[in-house]
Formats: sequence, structure tokens, C-alpha cells
Amino acid sequence: MGHTHSHADSHGHHDHHHHQISSLNRAFIIGIVLNIGFVLAEFGAGFWFNSLGLLSDAGHNLSDVASLILAMLAFRLAKVSPTSKYTYGLKKSTVLVSLLNAVILLIAVGIILAESIEKFLHPQPVEGGAIAWVAGIGVLINGFTAWLFLKDKDKDLNVKGAYLHMAADALVSVGVVVSGIIIMHTGWYVIDPVIGIVIALVIVYSTWGLLRDSLRLSLDGVPVGTDLSEIEEVMTTVDGVESVHHLHVWAISTTETALTAHIVLSDLSRMEEIKEEIKHHLVHVGVQHATLEFELPTAPCHEGCGAVLSND
Repeated sequence: MGHTHSHADSHGHHDHHHHQISSLNRAFIIGIVLNIGFVLAEFGAGFWFNSLGLLSDAGHNLSDVASLILAMLAFRLAKVSPTSKYTYGLKKSTVLVSLLNAVILLIAVGIILAESIEKFLHPQPVEGGAIAWVAGIGVLINGFTAWLFLKDKDKDLNVKGAYLHMAADALVSVGVVVSGIIIMHTGWYVIDPVIGIVIALVIVYSTWGLLRDSLRLSLDGVPVGTDLSEIEEVMTTVDGVESVHHLHVWAISTTETALTAHIVLSDLSRMEEIKEEIKHHLVHVGVQHATLEFELPTAPCHEGCGAVLSND
């Protein structure tokens, strides 16, 4: 999960968090600059050599630049202070951006598929050697950018999105290199649109998880990797807790998870001590923001207390 580091030393954690953000910020900026340069070169080469493989790869790389810029923007927005209108700040923008990213990629796929089918039906001669060289540079640039996000990819859905895009790109560029070499040696121009179609399928496959996870967070679903039954178990095993109900878990942003719950105690005099213990346990299962309401077994609960969680 990536949430298990101790929060006892909150100042140390804050420093670590700050360092992580600045290193990620640097990773975003390096990735954006490198990829913009490469996209321009690849579009130019694609038009010059009439290669759909290169053009579709450049289109995909362009959508990556957009996604990197969006992810970086979301990162900045997530740090905006809460106001009277937005009491959580703008943290949820990170979720909307990851959803938008997935949608942008799927639109790119539609365009690539349409072009590839057209070229498949009417193959045109392309310059294999040049394609292989340009795409070879792409392998290096995308591989390096993916590596920049490798260590933080499981901490945030947007970073994971950036990593997935870059890793898929590196693979896609490998495909274009192979097609260039095959065309150079055999003159099978039909390989160019075939690689275009394969690229499109790779993108759909790598984007599907991002789309599903970001949709789930947009609908205030339980974040992937957060186990509701584990959370309930962690809370009920605390000494003095009789039962837990009205348990709600949702994402404030792509990195922060919130929870509200009603907790029945056998003895309200230990409430503060039990609250601290529950919150400590929750941090270890990835919940940073918990709001808890305590009740005695005899107290009537006014929110329809029969509500039991069913495991869907």
C-alpha cells in the first residue's frame, strides 16, 4: 500500500513528504521538457517519412505530455489551502485529473485505430531505417521518464498514471523500432499500420485500470488497495470497542483517504484513549483522516442503525 510508514514522528514525516513532493515535481518537469522535445521531433519525422507508426507514437507521446502537465497541475492544486467554499481545499482535483487522463488516452486510441485501419487497407511506402532510429531515441526517453516515477508510483494514482504512460510508451517505441527494421529488410509496408493497431491495444490495456480506479474514486468508492473488512477488524479489535457501524471510506485525493464511523463503546470514560488507539491503527491501514462518533450500547442511533455492510 505504501502507507505503512510510521506517523509517530510527524515532523520527520512532513520533511520526508516535502522531499518526496519536490523530487516528484522535478521528475514531472524533466519528463515534460524531454517529452515535448521528442514529440516535436517525432511528428516531424512521421510527416517527413510518411510513417503512421511514428505519427501514432508521437500522438501518444503528446497525450503523455498533456497527462504529465495535468498530473503536475493536480499536484499543485492538492496543496491549495481549504477555504469556506472548499473545506478540503482542491484535493479532489487529483482524482478528476486521473479520470481526464484516462479519457484523453482512450480518445488517442480511437484516432490511432481509425488511421491504422485506413493505412492497412491502402498501404503506402515508408522509410524503415529512419523510423527505427527515431523510435530508438523514444525508447530511451520514455524509459528514462518512467524510471523517474518508479519509486513513487504506488503512492499516488496520478504518479502511477504517469509511470504507466511512460512504460507503455517505451514498449510502444520498441514496437516501432522492430517495425522499422522489418520494413527496411523486407519492404512489408503493411507492418506500419499493424504496429499502429498493436500500439492502440497496448494503450487500452494499460489505461483500463487507471480509468476504473479513477472512476471509483470520483464516485467516492473505497480506494483500491484499501480493504473495508480489514479496517473494520482493526477498529473492533481495539479494547473497549463493542461494535462499529455507519462506516464510510472515500478518497479526499489520489493520496489521502478519509473515514467516518459510529463506534459503540462499553465505557465512555475511556473514549479519548480508545480514539487515539483507533486513529493510530487506521493510519497503518492507509486512512489518514478519521472522524469518529462514539455511542453507548444503550444509546439510540438516529441514522437507521440496522445498516450492516454487505460485501459486494
